[in-house]
Amino acid sequence: MKEIDFSLKAKMYDLVSELTSDEQELMNEAIIARNNAYAPYSKFKVGAALLLDNGKIITGNNQENAAYPSGMCAERVAIWSAGALYPNMVVKKIAITAASSEVEVKNPVGPCGACRQALYEYEFNQKEPIEIIFMGETGKIIKVSSLASLLPFSFDSSYL
Repeated sequence: MKEIDFSLKAKMYDLVSELTSDEQELMNEAIIARNNAYAPYSKFKVGAALLLDNGKIITGNNQENAAYPSGMCAERVAIWSAGALYPNMVVKKIAITAASSEVEVKNPVGPCGACRQALYEYEFNQKEPIEIIFMGETGKIIKVSSLASLLPFSFDSSYL
């Protein structure tokens, strides 16, 4: 038996203003998307904004449905919109933010497991990392250099 260790390096920021100007713009677009989310049941709104290699920003937000779990997460709405609009695009970065009308979300909210897998598919296929920047409504911001770092032992098309 051999024990292996995986570690994650991340950067933590106190304020959005500490990010680069393009990252600030991306997070601001994610906040706008978050504010437009349709979350009447959970009251938990999420916004995502992708920066493509052509400079375009594509946004998405969570869309709920009374027939749970028929809704969709913001990250998958954004990545699939980008894939539909720009099928040969390369995703450089994604910014994610979440807020609730029930409680203040002070901690960074990363993508759920299903979104990590969906985003990883694009990262794997494009053979370039996708930088992930995520925050709550307020508080710290976390940045990681690759989606793969958030999904150790990932599953991809090489297994098929």
